[in-house]
Amino acid sequence: QVHMVESGGGLVQAGDSLRLSCAASGINRRAMAWFRQAPGKQRELVARISITGVTGYPNSLRGRFTIARDSDDNTVLQIHSVRPEDTGVYYCNTYPPKTDSWGQGTQVTVST
Repeated sequence: QVHMVESGGGLVQAGDSLRLSCAASGINRRAMAWFRQAPGKQRELVARISITGVTGYPNSLRGRFTIARDSDDNTVLQIHSVRPEDTGVYYCNTYPPKTDSWGQGTQVTVST
């Protein structure tokens, strides 16, 4: 059974940096991604990383987010200089995402 556990969120001030971590179990090495859902909005892709380490970001988010693997089972997302619009719940999943693999996410709240 696939299980994702996200951690590292919290209340931060605009301009801070934040490191989120995703521990995945029950899957073989796969492409992974981070998503986020802001209040009242649909979940959106933030960053993805292939099995070989190739990364990809939406144009609108390019430059402030860095995705990386620090082990076969752990994927991290570094957010540089957070902004209030980065507030939301951050999730990790395979890429493409599997419907039954969503975890609880980790809440990020950015204050001004």
